[in-house]
Amino acid sequence: MPDVISASISANAPPNSGWWERFDLLGEPSVSPESQYAKFSLVDSDYFRTLQTPLLEGRTWTPAEVAHGAQLAIVNQAFARQYFSEGGILGHSLKLPDIRNDPGVLNAPGSDGWMQIIGVVADSINDGVDQPVSPAMFVPYSTQLWMGTNFLVRTRIAPESLEHSFRRQIALINPDQPAYGTITSLEKRIRDEPVWARGRLISALFAGFSALALVLSAVGLYSVISYSVAQRTNEFGIRIALGAQKSHVAKIVLASAGASVGLGIAAGLALSFGLSRFISSWVGNTTAHPFVVLSVSFLLIVIAVIACLAPARRASSVDPMTALRCE
Repeated sequence: MPDVISASISANAPPNSGWWERFDLLGEPSVSPESQYAKFSLVDSDYFRTLQTPLLEGRTWTPAEVAHGAQLAIVNQAFARQYFSEGGILGHSLKLPDIRNDPGVLNAPGSDGWMQIIGVVADSINDGVDQPVSPAMFVPYSTQLWMGTNFLVRTRIAPESLEHSFRRQIALINPDQPAYGTITSLEKRIRDEPVWARGRLISALFAGFSALALVLSAVGLYSVISYSVAQRTNEFGIRIALGAQKSHVAKIVLASAGASVGLGIAAGLALSFGLSRFISSWVGNTTAHPFVVLSVSFLLIVIAVIACLAPARRASSVDPMTALRCE
């Protein structure tokens, strides 16, 4: 179809891909056989291209190999790190002892159920959006034929508008093949996760409180600094009467306020970076954004400078004789 970039077959799709399955592994794995579990997925060779998952090592299988019953497997980085920490996983074989050999499933002669690992793909979310990436193994969908499967389709336009065309294409291949269910975008699948709603609520609350704290700190900082500078209006008038330039007055104001503001921002940065790990453990999965913290610090510095220069400019414009009489 012209509006389809790629399409693939998969027993399930992210963010909860595959199911936990025990396996046997030839070679010298880094863990005991009793703890050899990984996420198991039935896919075709275009699965990784459709989801744009990079192939880091080796290759994927071809349709011809699947048609001839070749027993092949691809694993992710988490699998390779956990079970072959020293590297060199390509060429080893794994077996799924609990997978039932359904009649009609093609098996290459002499394979005995052992699947050769031919590739390693990059890690991607496969155990929920709030969980770390789990070890995963991907095998051809013909390894175990089910009553149904899923199509993953990457399109150039809104996928919902192509649902009728998808069903028509399936009917052209086999009119007796039912196509049930509705199209769901990957974004919607993620948003339907309960943890996603919880994360959005927490993010909204933190964003609201952070914005309120920023406004209060900016208003408070401006008020305190501008008031303290305004209190020294007579002092600045006397300095100007004695020959000081306006630039000298501005330097005095910035130097006096800079020490306290700089100390406060340094303490805030230390607390922010120091407590980030604690907050992350309480909230859940978070991503550090030092640029945001530094941007807020820069904003407070700009506000402090404005709070210093505005009253300093007014003070430097005071008539020196008026300042002397008041003193």
